[in-house]
Amino acid sequence: MIALRRFEGYSISRFQRDLLAGLVVGVVAIPLGMAFAIASGVRPEYGLYTTIIAGILVSLLGGSKFQIAGPTGAFVPILFAVVSQYGYENLLIAGFMAGILLLLAGLLKAGRFIKFIPRPVTIGFTAGIAVIIFSGQIANFLGLRDIKKHEEFHLNMIEIMLHIGSVNPISVLISFICLGTIILMTKYVPKIPGPLAGLLVSSVVAFFFFRGQVETIGTAFGSIPSGLPAFQFPAITWETVIMLLPAALVIAALGGIESLLSAVVADNMSKEKHHSNKELVGQGIANMVTPLFGGIPATGAIARTATNIKNGAASPLSGIVHGLVVLLVVLLLAPYASHIPMASMAPILMFVAWNMSERKEFRHIVQTRSADSAVLIVTFLLTVFTDLTTGVGAGLLLALLMFVVKMSRGLKVSKVLPDPEDKLVKPEMVAQGKNCPQIGMYTIEGPLFFGSTEKFEEAIDHILESKPKVLLLRMSNVSFIDTSGEALLVSIANQLKEQGGQLLLSGLKRQPKELLSSTGFYQHLGEEYFFDRTGKALNYALARLNAGTCLGCRQRAFKECAQLSKQPAGQVKQARKGLAVT
Repeated sequence: MIALRRFEGYSISRFQRDLLAGLVVGVVAIPLGMAFAIASGVRPEYGLYTTIIAGILVSLLGGSKFQIAGPTGAFVPILFAVVSQYGYENLLIAGFMAGILLLLAGLLKAGRFIKFIPRPVTIGFTAGIAVIIFSGQIANFLGLRDIKKHEEFHLNMIEIMLHIGSVNPISVLISFICLGTIILMTKYVPKIPGPLAGLLVSSVVAFFFFRGQVETIGTAFGSIPSGLPAFQFPAITWETVIMLLPAALVIAALGGIESLLSAVVADNMSKEKHHSNKELVGQGIANMVTPLFGGIPATGAIARTATNIKNGAASPLSGIVHGLVVLLVVLLLAPYASHIPMASMAPILMFVAWNMSERKEFRHIVQTRSADSAVLIVTFLLTVFTDLTTGVGAGLLLALLMFVVKMSRGLKVSKVLPDPEDKLVKPEMVAQGKNCPQIGMYTIEGPLFFGSTEKFEEAIDHILESKPKVLLLRMSNVSFIDTSGEALLVSIANQLKEQGGQLLLSGLKRQPKELLSSTGFYQHLGEEYFFDRTGKALNYALARLNAGTCLGCRQRAFKECAQLSKQPAGQVKQARKGLAVT
């Protein structure tokens, strides 16, 4: 039903817009599909197969009206690592498993949880991936020979330095021609896809003037077949599933994150609203089908999605057209792709890496010199020098620790007393030297959870040393309590009981009230000791005062104290009447 709604009011003019947008994005996707496949350590045609199949399926089944899916730069280091360690056949299985995980995530409505990943973590691993992609193309840009590719960033840099003497000047020239064309077209003729123009111009120059002097796709991979490969279901065993599960989890997580980020970008540009869980279902199905035809994992491509919208896309049909355009190119022009120089592919990926680096946002977060800066830098460095899983995991853990520390500092415990002039309780009244030896009244502000219980416990230990007859905790400003906070309240209630005192709670909000009820604390303390307003709790506390202690007391903590300190013990209860505290 949702898919049909996206075509409501469809017209010939919208169809024309979809055709134009699909044609432009399809042309843009051709060099990117091959480049990302090569960077991932597989043959270039596998990137084209992915662009065709995943592009069409995500447009048909996804939750974003304008999403363009295909191979992306974010997957490059992950896929290269899987290919290096397990081989191409197992990459297909890992991609298929990732598709199942994405499908399950969508069916279980997990789309909203992916949005909770902190922005510094996202920026950090995106910038780290950009560095890996950029550095991985230096060898092709310079035309270096006999280069061995490693998974580790520093080993690749060492490899380049060891072979820097084998620079091919012709390759450098072709690379600069391609890069220059991309930059000029992007700046002065944005309607023409820069990567495609750079690829064509540099390939023509290499073919007619420097044939045989630079490495090409043909010399590196052989000719590209004209057509899609036959359907083939991979041979999956339980041992293979266990072996590839970590890789599949990473592919699925990154695919889900990037797809939803791309969908959000599309929403902002088009003023539409995507369906997160439906998008995950569409991405899952696409990644399950694509490996069956030799394709690599795919996700939503932010740059291509933005290009789709900028060129007037009106419906998901533009994404379908984009896939069909690539299919036609494969069927009709595949043999010519073998003449494309590897030196022409390198600038395309470098340009993509530069654009995806989030350099402005990176610099902005670093300049804040905050906890977010530390999360960003740790995620970035570990992504570059170890791997994406370690970088994101460490970034999330550090962000969580920073959050806990920040929230724990937000807990505030203040001793308060009523102001007789406006009937409000204020810490200023305590500062004036007033006190009550029998009633301890405190305002608790902030979340009471495992990260703040130590601070709360320290404050309470000091309070319990005075052995109050009644301890009243005003908790209307406590937004959240977890089981650690509940356990501390149980301990406080028990200690007061041993001392002959009583704990009273007032103003509980919904979440704390529900938790304390579900854990049995309501029954443990007694429901009569919970109050919706401080005034009612204080009236109850005054009824429990030790009359003898009140006689002669000069603290004057409450307005009733002047009368209570002079009255015989039998009249103390009457003196408490009339108190009203907000």
